[in-house]
Amino acid sequence: MEKLNKFQKIINKIYYLLFIENFKGKLKFNFPLNYGRIELIDYLIKKNKYTDYLEIGCDKDQLFSRVDIKNKTGVDPVSGGNIRKTSDQFFSNNKKKFDIIFIDGLHIYKQVKKDILNSIDCLNDNGLILVHDCMPDSLSKQAVPRYRMQWNGDAWKAIVDLRQSNELDIFTCEIDQGIGIIRKSKNTSILQINKPIKKLKFKDYFENYKLYLRVISLEELKKIF
Repeated sequence: MEKLNKFQKIINKIYYLLFIENFKGKLKFNFPLNYGRIELIDYLIKKNKYTDYLEIGCDKDQLFSRVDIKNKTGVDPVSGGNIRKTSDQFFSNNKKKFDIIFIDGLHIYKQVKKDILNSIDCLNDNGLILVHDCMPDSLSKQAVPRYRMQWNGDAWKAIVDLRQSNELDIFTCEIDQGIGIIRKSKNTSILQINKPIKKLKFKDYFENYKLYLRVISLEELKKIF
């Protein structure tokens, strides 16, 4: 994740609150304390007998080093993983297929959507795409440009956007800052909204996040996947 100096944080905050949105509502989520991304990935690998894993955005290998699978590829332009490229550079030349893909790169709507669409093109049948940081609890955690260290970005907008597709079935599990789960199959609950994505604000998400993201519990997830 990029580092921001104190001055840049202040400038970004002023700009966002003055020109984009100023909303003080805060959500409270019940993320399990003992079950996060590694436990979910481990569960899906074992249940589906997956052998090929791709991680976009590895940081310091907090996750990548713990994933137990036959073949794994980690992509990050700065550190971690085993391929030093941006996700765009990686996907432009990639010929491999994967069973499970975890997206945790740049948490900005357009890039997250691009990473998802590129991931779909290299996903094996019966494969799954997971997207991290889909459930920010406050405006400051989703603001773009970013002005705080703990940050989810507006990845949630990519989930909302693609939930309107007929060809993708998407849920969001209420664990570990919100994890989107995407499979290539008929959409069993097409989202209909009356605003274009570019006009959605955090206030819209605050009032509609369960509908927008198709939020499910961990128990519900294990019945579906």
